[in-house]
Amino acid sequence: MKKHLLSTAFLFLFLGLNTILAQTAQFPIVKGFGGIYEIPEATERPDGSLEYKILVDLTSGADNPAEISRWVDNIARMMNLHGLAGVTKDRLHVKVVVHGGAIFTLLNDDKHQARYEFTNPNLAVYEALKEAGAEFYVCGQSMIARNIKKEDLWQGVQIAHSALTTITTYVPQGYILLKF
Repeated sequence: MKKHLLSTAFLFLFLGLNTILAQTAQFPIVKGFGGIYEIPEATERPDGSLEYKILVDLTSGADNPAEISRWVDNIARMMNLHGLAGVTKDRLHVKVVVHGGAIFTLLNDDKHQARYEFTNPNLAVYEALKEAGAEFYVCGQSMIARNIKKEDLWQGVQIAHSALTTITTYVPQGYILLKF
């Protein structure tokens, strides 16, 4: 009897684990990037009836400039996780302020090509994020420190006076701050 119960338990564990591992990534808000998975047994989830105001402080550069930055993709994941839980696009307000080493993920293809000898893989992610409603600001102080001009950057980003003042502007307006 014990052997039968143990075999049955292992079977259910295997089938459950296999179901989770066999899932296909989902992209409910940011199409094609930031793939996430449903967790049916999750008891803590975003509330689809709430408005979410999120400010991402993006300072981490890409580990490998030839690949999509995991930090840029993480913005898409965060948005998709909210979407999968039932938060609609119109209730998800995301602003991203980019500075520090992350500024190089914003280089347009020409400047990225000149710096790294290949085009910028992050631009497609930024475009998908913008299409999903995210807004982008680059720190003007970081631009000066790295000798980067507006024409060197992806056209979808706005220039901020500084990352510091962007944070102090939006946090008092109810935006929660995430640091990537």
